[in-house]
Amino acid sequence: MNEKVLKIVHRLFNVVSILGIIGCLIGGYYLYRIGALHDQKALSELILAHYFLGPFIFIGVQIVQVVIPIIPGGLSTAAGVMIFGPYKGFLYNYIGIVIGSIILFHLGRVYGVALAKTFIKEKHYNKYMTWVNKGQGKYNLIFFIAILLPVAPDDALVLISSQTKMSFRFFLFTIFIGKPLPIYLYSYLLIHGGGFLADLLT
Repeated sequence: MNEKVLKIVHRLFNVVSILGIIGCLIGGYYLYRIGALHDQKALSELILAHYFLGPFIFIGVQIVQVVIPIIPGGLSTAAGVMIFGPYKGFLYNYIGIVIGSIILFHLGRVYGVALAKTFIKEKHYNKYMTWVNKGQGKYNLIFFIAILLPVAPDDALVLISSQTKMSFRFFLFTIFIGKPLPIYLYSYLLIHGGGFLADLLT
């Protein structure tokens, strides 16, 4: 592939990236306006109103909440299990979060520190970068362990990782292997945590 073709491909990829960001922003704003991002009932009604498209709508919601890290993903993660059941809910959560994480990592690579600092506070960014300064190998291990934890700031860490020399292959490996456990645990805690605590207190 000659240099001219590479430039064309690069420009097309940038256009697609920009359109992806715009699409996520528009989608996120629409979901916010109808209350689907902070009201589980509204999200359920939106999905159940579209029987065949429901799974795709939900996966789209999960992609949006990952790509735009300021949107909380806890509600939608639990809602997926409650709407679709434990198995399909887990699968749709996994697909949406993995796709969203890959898109976010790519956007971080393309747009650099400016994008990372748009969504991550300065003090948190600096704290995460101290982990990076310990060496790429050590940071990769920290990232892998953090992705396994249900309470880790995954989206922020994805953006930080995009600013490092982490290989795309290692990133994919970590996301594919590391995401199932925290998605399951997070969903379980959000759905059953209240009842579990109540049982302990009574």
